[in-house]
Amino acid sequence: MQKADVLEMKNIEKEYFGNKVLKNVSLKIRRGEIHALLGENGAGKSTLMNILFGMPVIHNTGGFKGQVLFQGKEAHIKSPMEAMKSGIGMVHQEFMLIPGFTISENIKLNREITRHNLVSRLLGGSLKSLDYKAMDSESREALNTAGLNVEEYVKVEGLPVGYMQFIEIAREIDKKNISLLVFDEPTAVLTESEAEKLMEAMERLASKGIAIIFITHRLDEVMKVADEITILRDGEVVAARKSSETNILELAELMVGRKIERTETDGISKVEKKDIILKIENLKVNMPGERVRDINLDIYKGEILGIGGLAGQGKIGIANGIMGLFQSSGKVTMEGKEIPLNNPQEVLKQGIAFVSEDRRGVGLLLEDSIENNIAITSMCINNAFLKNYLLFTQSNRRKIREHALKMIKDLDIRCTGPHQEVKRLSGGNQQKVSIARALTLKPKILFVSEPTRGIDVGAKKLVLDLLTALNKEFNMTIIMTSSELAELRSICERIAIVSEGKISGILKPESSDGEYGLLLSGHAADALIGKEE
Repeated sequence: MQKADVLEMKNIEKEYFGNKVLKNVSLKIRRGEIHALLGENGAGKSTLMNILFGMPVIHNTGGFKGQVLFQGKEAHIKSPMEAMKSGIGMVHQEFMLIPGFTISENIKLNREITRHNLVSRLLGGSLKSLDYKAMDSESREALNTAGLNVEEYVKVEGLPVGYMQFIEIAREIDKKNISLLVFDEPTAVLTESEAEKLMEAMERLASKGIAIIFITHRLDEVMKVADEITILRDGEVVAARKSSETNILELAELMVGRKIERTETDGISKVEKKDIILKIENLKVNMPGERVRDINLDIYKGEILGIGGLAGQGKIGIANGIMGLFQSSGKVTMEGKEIPLNNPQEVLKQGIAFVSEDRRGVGLLLEDSIENNIAITSMCINNAFLKNYLLFTQSNRRKIREHALKMIKDLDIRCTGPHQEVKRLSGGNQQKVSIARALTLKPKILFVSEPTRGIDVGAKKLVLDLLTALNKEFNMTIIMTSSELAELRSICERIAIVSEGKISGILKPESSDGEYGLLLSGHAADALIGKEE
């Protein structure tokens, strides 16, 4: 007998400002089924779940097309609160617990059990007391189902990270009407043994009739617990499989596979010389959400090296750690000379520049002019664009203007002039200003992090072409970190994939989609990588 459908999403389409991020996506989840939802960063998984939960970002940007059926009836979920009341829950990747509260208080938050006391009997129900005994009893039941053997009266503060994930699960399954649970990368922060326990908990929940959407990049876990698998790529469903009819290699290929248009460079011959310009040894970076656990990597002079990986795996932390923006340890050597860590000024003085992934928050002075943005770092680090007098220095406005005009012309920055405020520029032109500022330092090494994030397709190509030209014309060593694997494969000579804070492996751009998929999902041993010669 076939199980009843809990959720059906039909022909879902979503646009953000003319950019179609979901294209005719359909998904069906049955009662008691564990359904894995796979895809790279940007494949559309989060947008699809935002639609399911009625997130404001969906309704504030024009809504969506298509139909959502929940428990056999058409659903028009307008808010996360409506979703929860309907019986849809989510175990988030980021914890939403209150440290000073007990486990029981966290589980029962906003659903507290109360009892009458002497005052409430006289003055009204709003003065009832919390019934801690009943709350602890129900919390204990939820914790047992989740598989967490810790006392419910213990405070959350100071507990191991893995425990917090199980408390999040217990909070969701304690809701009596729950019929669909979304697990968003639930094992990302867990040890291997904790991940095993979590998957056992998922199977227990499914056996009780709760449907589960399991979002993860760990393909071995998918094969272990999922009944059905849907793969999204570039906003479309590219395949749907039963776990019994597929394997890890096929899933990896389906996640990654796409046509790659390679930009021709003459970089391969340079890389083969094996002149190491930067050596990274045992690098650890304490960057929230992108923690680096142990990176060892040699970077060759004159190459474009790509650094890829899924969100939260540590790829962003490498450049931020080396540049001193987050606390780091280990050893970084440039041309045989050790670079002091946790000292951004000294790193810049060594000839290393950085274009941050957060151009609006870190990379640019939005209220200032284009010309000042381009010149400011070089003024501070190299004492450039300054007039030196006996008792003081003054900025050389003529030189700043001349240099800015040259950069505007060379990089084709579309603006009204060098005096224009950076906040008035488009995303692509803001990115070019960030690159112009880095180039003004005349660096030997350029770290570029997520260079095409948030800019349109035409601007993306211009930025990638610019990086290729800088490498080719000035023999500049470029380390490009990106969530867009296709972009890395289009201009890089080698691509290092980061998984769980370590280098999972290094591939060439022409390596197979399966190899990339396996490395992204942490299966270095299965990727059959040939060591670089």
